[in-house]
Amino acid sequence: MAMKRDQCLKVLARHRTNEIVVAVYMAAQEWVQISPSDLNYTFTGAMGQGSSHALGIALGRPDRRVVVLDGDGSLLMNLGSLVTIGNAAPANFIHILCRNGTYETNGAVGLPGGEKVSFTGFARDAGYRKVFTIDTLDDWERQIGGLLREEGPIFVEVRVEPGDKYPEDFARLYAVKQRDAFRRAVLGN
Repeated sequence: MAMKRDQCLKVLARHRTNEIVVAVYMAAQEWVQISPSDLNYTFTGAMGQGSSHALGIALGRPDRRVVVLDGDGSLLMNLGSLVTIGNAAPANFIHILCRNGTYETNGAVGLPGGEKVSFTGFARDAGYRKVFTIDTLDDWERQIGGLLREEGPIFVEVRVEPGDKYPEDFARLYAVKQRDAFRRAVLGN
């Protein structure tokens, strides 16, 4: 049985220090509740763009660790970003893929290809330094501390299923006030 995504995110939050976290869709809705911070970037509105936004931030702030919480449905919309990330090879980049086999935001419609698609294979072939698959909460708890210190780019596929329901607050995700707070936090002023 896969781990619950919110439990996975709670473990990540306990290990978080000052990482910039780019979260998309359902993970974003949960993340802003689980780990509130001005260093949360949730402003991606187009499906699949989380990894590209995270790459831009990682390249712009090579002194800061950047973690992207991506979804498998979302990543399918922009697989080319893996090649761009692998080519740029930012050492501060951690790509966490929350794999649940669905376009969850759009009603949990199953992904084409389902289990046939190897996201870790795509990432490895695209040039990520290391790739990992984690499917239990115990393994995640044991490994996350070390993964946050790995030289990137690294790709971590976590096998998840929905957990508890969190309020959907799209106004918060895209609020100008939040963007300004993020900008100040990232720039250090």
